[in-house]
Amino acid sequence: MQHATLERSPAHQRRTAVLTPFPTIRAPQPAATEAAAVAGLPTALLDLFAGTEMTVPFERNSEIYGEGEPTDYVHFVVSGTVRVCKLLDDGRRQIEAFHRPGAVFGLEIGTTHRFSAEAVTPVTLRLVRRSVVVALAARDPEIAQALWTLAAGDLQRSQDHVLLLGRKTAQERVASFLGELASGEAVDLPMSRQDMADYLGLTIETVSRTLTQLEGNGIIAFRSPRRIVIRNRSALRRLDG
Repeated sequence: MQHATLERSPAHQRRTAVLTPFPTIRAPQPAATEAAAVAGLPTALLDLFAGTEMTVPFERNSEIYGEGEPTDYVHFVVSGTVRVCKLLDDGRRQIEAFHRPGAVFGLEIGTTHRFSAEAVTPVTLRLVRRSVVVALAARDPEIAQALWTLAAGDLQRSQDHVLLLGRKTAQERVASFLGELASGEAVDLPMSRQDMADYLGLTIETVSRTLTQLEGNGIIAFRSPRRIVIRNRSALRRLDG
């Protein structure tokens, strides 16, 4: 089988991800449809990513793109979890977002990435060239509307994150995070406690202590280090503010 290839910067050359062909189709595949439905992805964008021939696997903790690298591609998460983050000169890290199956990321207003993207778990992505997305949006109102919806959703999420970092207590931050990740009564945590701390603007010790407090108060229960069951959703909502 022949492999498609990406034009990569020197930084990309270090990565282990291999691009493999994906059938060119316009109808969404079931797995993509299910993931996008969870994320609320507009149908026009789902069709666009379902039609791409590029699907790329990334190993856990590998870099997808780095800060300052060209914004050549827009990314769709098929499986796994991605973190978007910035590392400061003194080594401190701020995680701006986690992206799960059905999410689209990497579409920026400029020509270079302002943050880095990394695989939290083994990740599979579908890629569409940024130039293709821009060209389609210029002539297809449905694609343009879908991109506007996506951008508006990202703005709302960023505003919520600013509020969380600027005004919420440690308990409120952790409660907000768990509520955001909750699927029914369960919360799966593919990310580490350090990842959580760097997203919430807390220390890892504060995150661990707060989770223990929530468990002691009967609000959550641990089934494993990475799986939590919400025992009192109304109390969690009250803490969320």
